[in-house]
Amino acid sequence: MAEEIVKNGDAVEEVVKEVKLSATVKPRLYLEAPKANDAVQFFKAAFGAEEVNRVVYPKRKADQEFPLLLSAELKLGSSAFLVSDFVADDSACPVKAVTTGFVFSMETEDVDAAVEKAVKAGATSEGVTELGCGTRMAKVQDPYGNTWLVSPFAAPAAKESTEAAEA
Repeated sequence: MAEEIVKNGDAVEEVVKEVKLSATVKPRLYLEAPKANDAVQFFKAAFGAEEVNRVVYPKRKADQEFPLLLSAELKLGSSAFLVSDFVADDSACPVKAVTTGFVFSMETEDVDAAVEKAVKAGATSEGVTELGCGTRMAKVQDPYGNTWLVSPFAAPAAKESTEAAEA
């Protein structure tokens, strides 16, 4: 660890140890309980998500058939996100209300095939936008109120510059 002297305005200088952290950001999607398990199944069917991990709440009631989902980690390509049931009376829950309006941007080799698969799984297609240069972006609404923007993989800028120079 490196030590660094820090000065904040006229505050007294102090030695601070710099700690290097590696980090991964995983968005967490909260759905009204008990919809998270259904959403996980939808994401698998519609987008080919792979379930990596699952943690359930302990049974809260004897008559509850399926335990609520504390979190399910899904992997989609090289990205990951978490899906959880929102439980209003759970004081440890970091959100206090379920919201909608989450937007996923998904890049794929075949936009039309991805949209068709999502629609077959229960999503609603909201059309395709031509972005120019032959690039298209489709908009899909999942049954849980989230929007998925589906587009082709972005071409690396260096590759485009090389191709332009060769032409």
